[in-house]
Amino acid sequence: MMRIMLYTGKGGVGKTSISAATGIQSAKRGLKTLMMSTDPAHSLGDSLGIKLSSEPTEIMENLWAQEINTTYEMEKGWGKIQKYITLLFTSKTVDDITVEELTMFPGMEDLMSLLKVLEYYKENKYDVIIIDCAPTGETLAMLSFPDMLGWWMEKLFPIKRKVLKVVRPMAQPLLGIPLPTDDIMGELGNVLEQLDEMRQILSNRDITSVRIVVNPEKMVIKEAQRSFTYLNLYDYNVDAVMVNRVIPDNVSDPYFQVWKDIQRKYKTMIEDSFAPLPIYYAPLFEQEMVGLEMLKRMGDTLFQGDNNPVSVKFSLRTQHIEKQDNEYIFALHVPFADKKDLSLNHKGDELIVRAGSAKRNITLPRTLTHLTILGAKFEEDILKIRFGGSTHE
Repeated sequence: MMRIMLYTGKGGVGKTSISAATGIQSAKRGLKTLMMSTDPAHSLGDSLGIKLSSEPTEIMENLWAQEINTTYEMEKGWGKIQKYITLLFTSKTVDDITVEELTMFPGMEDLMSLLKVLEYYKENKYDVIIIDCAPTGETLAMLSFPDMLGWWMEKLFPIKRKVLKVVRPMAQPLLGIPLPTDDIMGELGNVLEQLDEMRQILSNRDITSVRIVVNPEKMVIKEAQRSFTYLNLYDYNVDAVMVNRVIPDNVSDPYFQVWKDIQRKYKTMIEDSFAPLPIYYAPLFEQEMVGLEMLKRMGDTLFQGDNNPVSVKFSLRTQHIEKQDNEYIFALHVPFADKKDLSLNHKGDELIVRAGSAKRNITLPRTLTHLTILGAKFEEDILKIRFGGSTHE
């Protein structure tokens, strides 16, 4: 079965390096591996030290890399829809606007990336696809895109093809705009089907997982906590946390001692926040992380002792939120905990859960931050916390 892995995190944490290092480790195992960059500001080629294109480029044995070119993919796969949207706007005398500007609406990069992943999945040409994502916010937008665009297209093109065939001759002169033809409706229907397929693939925990890249810094960890919560809301499987640029213990220069102490504190915070997810550590290397040799070094260090870096490392849905009447139930998996050892504290956008000597800090989604805790119960390793009312009442 193909494996799809998405690496995400705050901008500048080293997602591209970690993605490339994982890709090299995968290829070394004999797995046909494709690395894709979906970040409009591509840096995968820079990291590898190789110029990449909009088609897969062979990097080494069993390893290919690609930087998605949205305009290229749009022209190749959405020709009819492009022409129709252009015709629709120009019929309304929208002047001084190009085809690319008309059809590259916000989120189109996300759509093209998802459809490209689906294409490769169906071809079954690769064993592993590793996606170097844009920073966290864009990644979350991309992963929510199948739901959002499906709704948008259903609203925008609600007329079924058979009905459209009957009313087009009469309606078009009255409306003064060109109505979509059968082939355009067919292409739109095909896109909707593909989005539904992509949704199923992304939520299949045996196929797809997300790995969050962090540095041991407070702001980075806070954003990672929030993205973890939101990824769980969409039921995407986060199977590991990758901690990058950790100052090695053998660095003894006094200049770095304060930074080592700070990182030690935040490494503990990461473990408290994301347990029981597996956590992998990559050191701050003495050289810039560019080129295959340095990326291989990173991968060897990151996955030392792990005989399969691309296997699913964790597949338990640890957080879930559902609405019941006027309340929200936040369910949290707390394995091996004793009920009498559990305690809760709600402070702003943070929920602090204690289980004996262990503590977990969870950044709540905005849906819950203005609500108060009404009660909680613990059954079969699941802590269910009821939110309602308002902190302003």
